Amino acid sequence: MSHDQFLSVEIRRRTLLASLLAASATAALGTGRAMAAEPEKPSEIIVRAWGGSWVDALKAGVSDSFTKKTGIAVRHDLTEDNEIQPKLWAAVAQKRTPPIHVNWDTTTNATKSALRGVTEDLSDLPNLKNTTELAKPVGLDGYPIVNTYGYVYVLAYRPSAFPNGAPKSWKDLLDPKLKRRIALYNDGIGFHFPAQVAGGGKLEDIPANMQPAWDFIAKVKEQQPLLGEDPDFTTWFQKGEIDAACTISTNAREARKNGIDLAWVVPEEGAKFDTDGLWIPKGLPENELYWAKQYIDHALTKEAQQIWLDGLGLPGVVPGLTPPADLVNNPAYPTKEEDFKHLIRISSRTQVENESKWFAKFKEIMQG
Repeated sequence: MSHDQFLSVEIRRRTLLASLLAASATAALGTGRAMAAEPEKPSEIIVRAWGGSWVDALKAGVSDSFTKKTGIAVRHDLTEDNEIQPKLWAAVAQKRTPPIHVNWDTTTNATKSALRGVTEDLSDLPNLKNTTELAKPVGLDGYPIVNTYGYVYVLAYRPSAFPNGAPKSWKDLLDPKLKRRIALYNDGIGFHFPAQVAGGGKLEDIPANMQPAWDFIAKVKEQQPLLGEDPDFTTWFQKGEIDAACTISTNAREARKNGIDLAWVVPEEGAKFDTDGLWIPKGLPENELYWAKQYIDHALTKEAQQIWLDGLGLPGVVPGLTPPADLVNNPAYPTKEEDFKHLIRISSRTQVENESKWFAKFKEIMQG
């Protein structure tokens, strides 16, 4: 073969190779796949979660199917959200690798972290385009966190303790028969706002004048309530230690699923509606950040949300989810505009700016 013939063949070969690469790239783009290979998979990712029925639902709906899809194990860290928060802040400030990959958090706590600048941006998650407005954190730029569902702090009760019918007001907790038989969260979360109304105050006075709330909470303190966290409420109902509680409906529903006769209401003063979300702390190795994002994106699929939130009995952020049969038209499972009329929604920013003071005041009253 002459030199000129060799050059001609080589040019044709390179042209063919370039054409094949271009066609391959076009095909990859057409299916939404990036040409770059996926980053190295870690052996596991660590997701902070609440215990009891909460982590069981997350595992069944999101974590197990994520592992099946990716081969990456998911370890659940059950450190309480308020306890892990300063650890994450410190890790970011000191440029250390954070102790978890994904934080399942209240939106208010997550907003504190976002305003502190310790959260990764999640606005590039593909499945965000399929979510409702509930997924968007209010008052924040972009998606430093992604809300994953909403929930109501209901008045859960044992019907046998209310022979005259369901309680209609939060004031019914003051019945002497309920002394040492009611429960609240140990920081009063979920109870501050309805207490404001039950104490004769107005919601529009929050946060300027919360005295009506503190006065009402002082009356409830005389009932010597049990104070705890989510797993405690289910246990207390199951053991017959309480008859009523201000708690997320998930806890009462879990006890009911285990054979305890329980119901819940949104009292006439209203009940707090809030959201939880997922976020990623800054400082992860690049490949681990990628897979942490994949975990949150997976949590926004209809399939994962359906199973996860069936377990929790809560409305999600993906349209078309089927409510559990026992929660259709239930006040604790709002899906329509009118469902929110008796629910109290206070902006995340107001809560962020005041919640630590409210928690401290509640604890001061209860310990006084």
